[in-house]
This record gives sequence, C-alpha cells and structure tokens, in this order.
Amino acid sequence: MKNTSTSLRSTAVVLALMVLSGCAGMTTREKNTAVGAVIGGVAGNVIGGGVLGTAAGAAAGGVIGHQSSKK
Repeated sequence: MKNTSTSLRSTAVVLALMVLSGCAGMTTREKNTAVGAVIGGVAGNVIGGGVLGTAAGAAAGGVIGHQSSKK
C-alpha cells in the first residue's frame, strides 16, 4: 500500500509541473502564487495527510508565494 501512495504523490507532482509549464503568459506574482500553492499542497499532504492537509498547505503556500513577490 505504501508504494501506491508514493506513486500517487509522484504522479501528482509530475502533473502539477506539467500544468505550471503552461503558465508562460502569467505575471511573476501569478507564477509565485501558483508555485507556492503547489509546493504548499504537496508539503501539506506529506505533513498532514488527506484532503484537509493538502488544502491548508496549498492555501498557505499560495499566500506566501503571492506575498513574496510584493515590492
């Protein structure tokens, strides 16, 4: 069962990277928000597990990514 979980996480990361690669027309702030949300979502899933941990991590990561690009 552990290999299935690892495989699903790897697939999610690859899909996220594929989606983000299509973001060429985005501003720097939008890119930082998206990257922060993806990284936060993965970290939230690893740390908290489940949908709630993933959503909380994605929300926090998106906010941090958005704020990091402010001048």
